[in-house]
Amino acid sequence: MKFFTTDQIRLLDQYTIKHEPITSIDLMERAADSLYWEFIGNFPYLQSVCIFAGPGNNGGDVLALARKLLHTGYEVSTFLIYTGSLSTDCETNRKRLLEVFPNALTELQHTFISPKVDDKTIIIDGLFGSGLSRPLTGIFAQVVEWINQTENTVVSIDIPSGLQGEEIPDLSVSIVKADYTFSLQFPKLAFFLPENEKYVGKLEIADIGILPEAIEKNSSNLFYLEQHDIVSILKKRSQFSHKGTFGHALIVAGSKGMAGASVLSSKAALRAGAGLVTVHGPECNRIIVQTTNPEVIFQSDIHPDVISDVQHTDKYNAIAIGPGIGISSETTEMLRTLLGNLKKPCILDADALNIISQNLDLLDFIPENSILTPHPKEFERIFGESATSYHRMIKAQEAALRYKICIILKGAYTLIVCPDGRFYFNSTGNSGMATAGSGDVLTGILAGMLAQGYTPEDAAKISVFIHGRSGDLALENESKESLISSDIIDYLGRAFKSLDTFFS
Repeated sequence: MKFFTTDQIRLLDQYTIKHEPITSIDLMERAADSLYWEFIGNFPYLQSVCIFAGPGNNGGDVLALARKLLHTGYEVSTFLIYTGSLSTDCETNRKRLLEVFPNALTELQHTFISPKVDDKTIIIDGLFGSGLSRPLTGIFAQVVEWINQTENTVVSIDIPSGLQGEEIPDLSVSIVKADYTFSLQFPKLAFFLPENEKYVGKLEIADIGILPEAIEKNSSNLFYLEQHDIVSILKKRSQFSHKGTFGHALIVAGSKGMAGASVLSSKAALRAGAGLVTVHGPECNRIIVQTTNPEVIFQSDIHPDVISDVQHTDKYNAIAIGPGIGISSETTEMLRTLLGNLKKPCILDADALNIISQNLDLLDFIPENSILTPHPKEFERIFGESATSYHRMIKAQEAALRYKICIILKGAYTLIVCPDGRFYFNSTGNSGMATAGSGDVLTGILAGMLAQGYTPEDAAKISVFIHGRSGDLALENESKESLISSDIIDYLGRAFKSLDTFFS
């Protein structure tokens, strides 16, 4: 899914109104319909609801939502908060609500009076949408402070009030801490920044019917990876395929005491569909790897304990380097020589990145379109510290453009930064995957995808999505505390199968 900045979203709304054509109030009604279905999908029982509406179009959206919930039988109390005039469409929905349910609306213009709610009342925040450009003050800040001190479930409409669409907030300002955010049509960039986790809660996207032509015509470098994006690039297997059809992956992994990294990455590469997988590692790991993964070819290094020399790489369709290799002088020299000789994109992970952080001149030897998979600390060791995650994102974009590489910043909503500066945020995965070896599994999946002939960009998209989907499926039978990396591999088959058009 392509998504946009808040300024662009306003233009898309205007384009839809002009070219569909549709009146702005009817577009608001359509948005309220979508919000209504999102709400009853998450809260199907007729609980009491307390709605706070602001003076703009976000307020108009929730006034229309209040009317629809009241028609259904929910017990709804609505508070319209404003200090000046209302937007035209907000005023229209104010009148519509009063015409049908005259006792359901309380208007507060200067002084906030705390409503009486029980602990099961759902609070809906519709004070301000994504167009807010200044901190909340006065009565609006008082409402936010009251919402945040309750222990009730809070649903924010479009964006938590007080949060801006692309910014890291000042911690001193008033921002609603939502349990759910029902974002209109698109997610907002702010939702994917770790600093904003406590405000956003669970993200739901309500499709309000923005004209597809408007979305297509307007350019953006922001994308949110969903299932249909992955299905559209997956290749179907021919009935007459053989193991050679799906490529040969070389995984340079392991050192004394770190055989597990070789086991996890190589098994993941096979489960991701590579026809053949070879592990190059020290002889001390050979028995462990081949006993655990009998389908894997093992190529012993000349050094018994570390990797010191990798040759004849031209015969492989994909090469991944780094899991568990350590940072010894022999391995550092190996990486320098290998990068100097490679003629195709590779995958660099874990200790390969640690070696690069200590030898920054190696960045200039990385083949174009290679994939780097750092977690935030690994990224900072190479490219420098960042004041916020937004600054880290921009720094990753600068690095991707400069070195013509693909950077996968691992974490919640794992971010893929492409060599042309585009950003892809992943929609799958969970915090249980923050466990030893999870990155090795991702590296193996990437190697398996590259071996099958996917472009580095498509391999990155499929791999992070499938990696996260496998972790989500594993969580159905495990807890976040107990989930381990082997579980992610065990559910790769189900993850691929869940993309049912791939197997149709």
